[in-house]
Amino acid sequence: MLSDIEIAQAAKLKPINAIAKAIGFAEADLIAYGPYIAKLSAAGLAKLQDQPKGKLILVTAISPTPAGEGKTTTTIGLTDALNHIGKQAMVCIREPSLGPVFGMKGGATGGGHAQVVPMENINLHFTGDFHAISAANNLLAALIDNHIYHGNALAIDVASVTWRRCLDMNDRALRQVHLSQRGYESDTGFDITVASEVMAIFCLAETLDDLKNRLSRIQVAMSDSGQPIYASDLQAEGAMTALLKDAFQPNLVQTIAGSPALIHGGPFANIAHGCNSVVATKAALQLADYVVTEAGFGADLGAEKFFDIKCRHAHLQPEVVVLVATIRALKYHGGAELDELDQERIDFLTIGINNLKRHIHNLHEEFGMQVIVAINHFTHDTQAEIEALEHVIQPLACPVVVCKHWAEGATGATALARQVVASIEQQRSRFKLLYADDMPLRTKLDMIATKLYGASAVQLNEEAEQQLKRLSEEDQRLPICVAKTQYSFSCDAQLRNAPVGHILVVKALRLSRGAGFIVALCGDIMTMPGLPQSPASAKISVNPSGLITGLS
Repeated sequence: MLSDIEIAQAAKLKPINAIAKAIGFAEADLIAYGPYIAKLSAAGLAKLQDQPKGKLILVTAISPTPAGEGKTTTTIGLTDALNHIGKQAMVCIREPSLGPVFGMKGGATGGGHAQVVPMENINLHFTGDFHAISAANNLLAALIDNHIYHGNALAIDVASVTWRRCLDMNDRALRQVHLSQRGYESDTGFDITVASEVMAIFCLAETLDDLKNRLSRIQVAMSDSGQPIYASDLQAEGAMTALLKDAFQPNLVQTIAGSPALIHGGPFANIAHGCNSVVATKAALQLADYVVTEAGFGADLGAEKFFDIKCRHAHLQPEVVVLVATIRALKYHGGAELDELDQERIDFLTIGINNLKRHIHNLHEEFGMQVIVAINHFTHDTQAEIEALEHVIQPLACPVVVCKHWAEGATGATALARQVVASIEQQRSRFKLLYADDMPLRTKLDMIATKLYGASAVQLNEEAEQQLKRLSEEDQRLPICVAKTQYSFSCDAQLRNAPVGHILVVKALRLSRGAGFIVALCGDIMTMPGLPQSPASAKISVNPSGLITGLS
């Protein structure tokens, strides 16, 4: 069996200008990064029609296992299948972060015969967007320290500085850093780039002016007199925008089957808002009839943030949700351990179905969405397990489709594509937000925890209580971005399936004023991950011909 990278390298890629031509984007408006990668220029985007013509489809998932469940693969396979049945479809996904590429998860370009290509370039430096985001973030950090060093005319309270540096790599040694320079010392640290506020701003801004204005509103500290200090006080937003100007233009590539793909931005969903850029999504909606996008990790994280943050800010109206599930994940939530997932265990499968049920309930009842369950097929799934799953799902009153896009490409997801089209044609979107803007911040937190997670209460430590009190005075209208483990509805990764009655423990609240939300750090979540004992980087190399090996 060929590896993902061998399949990708064997693919017959089309010139990127041919991909652009197929969606009506002029070659003259492309900024080429070689023969197979390009950016859609700002000038070209400005020529697009004002009103979107496309239908927006969200792909999300049940709570994953540590190995991942193929959500990106399903997103790509569905797009290929929609084009295969004669529709005009485009995929919009996030750019991979080097943290998981070299860590536990590996790349984020799909797999098998449902990939975006060239996968090596996309998984590694791509067009340099993440480097630009890191540079803009760290420029602001340097300007803060420089201002204090040269006399501190703004009277910045050094102890109140909240702005942290970032790096697109898992490096636990940088979580806590002590700074020492003439006149002051301070404790700070690094976040991974995909958890930074600059990444969130980059993905939520719609124009360069919007980007610049959001950057100017970043709150970095307080003054000695208790007044907020913004990036604009340091005259940082202009230079930060200059660093981001080229990166802000969406990246166009293709799938193995030749479907157009926009890959742009990349916030994590467990510690950030987990969606690709608004500018890419809106461009796709003007260029294609069906736009398939994804939200990271399980629906309790990625989908909730896609709805309550991205759709709220960008006024997007999703039509249908495809909820990805795997037999192995359901067995895991039913009590099976990781080394048992390849074994036929219908007992575990039947118990684990409660995780799927809660996600369906949340998506349908709390957000008003049509839901289609896509069972991502793995080679070790047995026929008895598939039949048992179909029997258990039958009473849930939503379509269920077994998909084999990893092995078969577009033809393996044709049934899913037809079901998506039928659902959109049969019923108009009834999408709704979970909470209103004017609700108190504590009420928003409580609603997420109790309605979606099954928690009995939210518990804030003393620091978080004080932060909530301050934020409620001026920032009450902002949505909440919960940062917690992706492996559970709770903030405890060991509580699998669909736990109830647990406590959502909030240890800190971070204001992301430029992005337009408040981050609630829950449980033991880290904004700078670490590498596992056996990182994926150990398998990656380059052969004598210059081809990368071991990347998946």
